Amino acid sequence: MADLSNDDFFRNLPVFTRFEGVTDSNNYQPLPYDWFLAIADIVSSTKAIASGHYKSVNMAGAGVISAVLNAMDNGDYPFVFGGDGALVAIPPSGEARVRGALAAVQTWVMEELQLSLRTALVPMADVRAEGLDVRVARFGPSDFVSYAMFSGGGASWAEKQMKAGRFAVEAAPQEARPDLTGLSCRWNPIEARNGEIVSIIAVPDAAGNGPEFQNLVADIIAISMEQNRGGHPVPVEGPTPALAFGGAEIEARATAAVPNRWLRKLSIAAQIVAIYILDRFGIRAATFDAKIYRRDLAANSDFRKFDDGLKMTIDVDATHLSRIEARLREAEAAGVCRYGLHRQQSALMTCFVPTPLMRDHMHFIDGASGGYAMAAMALRDKLRAAVSHAPDTSLPSPGTA
Repeated sequence: MADLSNDDFFRNLPVFTRFEGVTDSNNYQPLPYDWFLAIADIVSSTKAIASGHYKSVNMAGAGVISAVLNAMDNGDYPFVFGGDGALVAIPPSGEARVRGALAAVQTWVMEELQLSLRTALVPMADVRAEGLDVRVARFGPSDFVSYAMFSGGGASWAEKQMKAGRFAVEAAPQEARPDLTGLSCRWNPIEARNGEIVSIIAVPDAAGNGPEFQNLVADIIAISMEQNRGGHPVPVEGPTPALAFGGAEIEARATAAVPNRWLRKLSIAAQIVAIYILDRFGIRAATFDAKIYRRDLAANSDFRKFDDGLKMTIDVDATHLSRIEARLREAEAAGVCRYGLHRQQSALMTCFVPTPLMRDHMHFIDGASGGYAMAAMALRDKLRAAVSHAPDTSLPSPGTA
């Protein structure tokens, strides 16, 4: 029988509601020793984004979360959306189900989105054997949802192991499909109102994840909080519904078999039209109120997070962006952080909505022209440059024995 206290680890964590709490170590608790990290990312995501497939890349990343949570009967488990990938922590009771979901989502991504997804299931025992940890906090942006924050270095180590081919989950046979119920992509890109949409990734450097890095994170958050709604890309009233059907094809591929796909696309189009009409004329349909749904969508959106480093996609003006960049450059020069940053004109939203009649729907925000994936590429380029310019210590320097 499953250990309920173990399986309910995330549900039992206290919730903090001010994002500044990501820097408070008291908000974090270690994952149970016998848990696993289900991780995934798109291979060569930057090439896919350069080819205009950024919406498919985001759909694949959110699809991993959808597949795993549905496999776990939509239980309350910690996860983080990374734009071109995702991480979900799961208890041992779900290992077999999640392994099957990861295998199936790989096949779906390849056959329906023409992208290559790699996945892994990493035991926490192996993370801790490396002297690292995965500590989790629970941030509540609204009364209806909460998102996990990760620290300890273990999640980053697990991702590196996946990319090196360890702990791999192989793809399922052809035409295998995961349960992607609730996965949707119906909103147009959301244009910047303050200036630009900026995706930022800042991770600890040689100085480690100590007080200096925590102070940096606090400073960046404080600067962004000076903007309207803390730089939230979605207006408080939510995005304006439009008769836009561009995401219907991708959503239909996620949620319907080929013979029924045309019918699913018609259903999605009908829902888009219905929400547009309900919102336009202020009509309620049973328990559904389009304006409440839009406000909840804005409040529930995940536009900033901590995942072994600060990640945020914010709407920011030139003055505040200049201050953020100056602080990041200062910290990088001092060895406190490495950072990557990508600027664009709009944000993209991918959604996990098991039912629109409940208020706990989740919405993942990324930049609409690459966002986190492009910021991560800028960060990797800096790391490669640092390694290539490092002194060669394999031979003794002149004058030494």
